[in-house]
Parts: sequence; structure tokens; C-alpha cells
Amino acid sequence: MKQKLKEFLVITIGFILVSIAVQYFYVPNNISGGGITGIAMVINYYVPTLPMGILMIIMNIVLFIIAFFVVGGGFGGKTLYAAFGLSVSMWIIEKFFKPHALTTDPMLAVIIGTGLLGIGLGVVFSQNASTGGTDILAKILNKFFHWDMGRCMQAVDAIVVVLCAITFGLNKGLYAIVCVMLNGIIIDKVIEGFNSVKSVAVFTNKSEIIKKYIIDEINRGCTVFTGKGGYTDANKEVIYCVMDRTQLIKLRSYIKFIDKDAFVIVSEAHEVLGQGFKDIHNG
Repeated sequence: MKQKLKEFLVITIGFILVSIAVQYFYVPNNISGGGITGIAMVINYYVPTLPMGILMIIMNIVLFIIAFFVVGGGFGGKTLYAAFGLSVSMWIIEKFFKPHALTTDPMLAVIIGTGLLGIGLGVVFSQNASTGGTDILAKILNKFFHWDMGRCMQAVDAIVVVLCAITFGLNKGLYAIVCVMLNGIIIDKVIEGFNSVKSVAVFTNKSEIIKKYIIDEINRGCTVFTGKGGYTDANKEVIYCVMDRTQLIKLRSYIKFIDKDAFVIVSEAHEVLGQGFKDIHNG
């Protein structure tokens, strides 16, 4: 129960960041970041009496209904919560906070707005959820045209960018392209940050002592291989394990103390599934 509450809290923080990015950086500067928010921006420009939050709620309801019949009901509770939570938070900001541009410099709006948007979406995606909208449209395209999901999402964003260029001018359309490209990079980096751990290979003659320290003190499992030096022809044991940065610092200090001749390789493991890490069934 605690874990579920934590996940929904993290998702809430994520879609609030997205709302702030759109309402205080994108909308006042007529810049679109793609997706359903971009479509809502274009409609709101032509029909200003319709708040973006309400537009997004309506579009999400329509898209979820269409997707249910076209691609099946494969949408989890977290995605439903994130999609409608984003729409509601956008409406609350519009209704009660009267948003205005925090900067009128388009490039600053793109950089700061996309930074917040990418971090917010990355946080939501890291909890195995999404904000609906673009994902649903992409799934519908995937169903009919059999394109891969990445291509479908690019196609949806391309349509939004074109609509933005027609509505707000070519300049704003070009800014929208920058937003979409930068957004994808930031989302990937945020997700990597959530899932990133270190994989460590330790070549040592004191494997029993180091293995015991990893299991008892760091509280991690490990695997021990037998290796043979290509140059020295000497037998050595190799300990392989995966851990977070804090645990790595402890292990590195211990190895320096216990075996100065050890050879250690550390590399990034961007996603680890299984015991002690992310559930393999939800990966």
C-alpha cells in the first residue's frame, strides 16, 4: 500500500511539472511541445472560451473510449490517473492562478519549459504510467498502419508541429520542433536516472572476504566466476554484482583497504530487472 501511494505521489509531482511548463512557458508564448497539449493549445487559440484543461479532459475521454474499442482496454489505473490528473491540474492553474509568461524570450521559454516538461514526463514514465493523449493516438496509428510505436509517436508530434506552424507561424513551428526533439532527450535521461545502477566486476585473490562484505554489509547478492589472466596465466576469481552509487562508494573504499592489487571495472546498468530491483513482470 505504501509503495502504491509513493508511486501515485511521484506521478502527481510529474504531471504538476508538466502543467507548469505548459501554462507558464508554452501557452503564453504560443509554443507547442507536441502531444495532446499541443492540440489543445491550437484549439484554444481559435476558441479561447474553451480552457485548455477542459479541452484535454474532453479529448482524453474521447481517446480512451476510441482506444478501448480499437486497441483494447490495456490502460492501467496509473495512466488513467496521470492523464486526467494532468488535465485537471491544467484547468486548476487556468481557473485559479491566471497564468502568465514567466519569460517572453522564446528561446528561454523553450529551454526552461521543455526542461520542466521532459522532467515531468520522465518522472511519470518512470512509474510505468503515461499521460495518455499522444500514447493513445500512437497506439491507434500502430493498429491501423502497423508502424512501430516510436514512429507512430513521431508522426503524431509531426502533425502537432504542422498545426502549430499553421496557427502561430513558421517561427513558432520551428521552436516546436526544437521542443519535441529536446523533450525526447530529457525524458530518456530522467528515466535512465531513475533506473540507473552500477554493474561492478572485481578481479581479486580475496574473493571470499569481498563476497562476504557485499552480502553482509552492502546487502547485495553477487556471482563469482573463475578467470585466468591472459598475460600472467594466473587464476583469479571474478565477483560480479549490481548496486547503486552509495553502495559502490562503500565497496570501493573496502576494496582499497582489503586488496590493493584488485582490478575493478565499473559500468552503467541502465535498467536492472529481478530480485532486489525492479519487478521483472512490470519491466
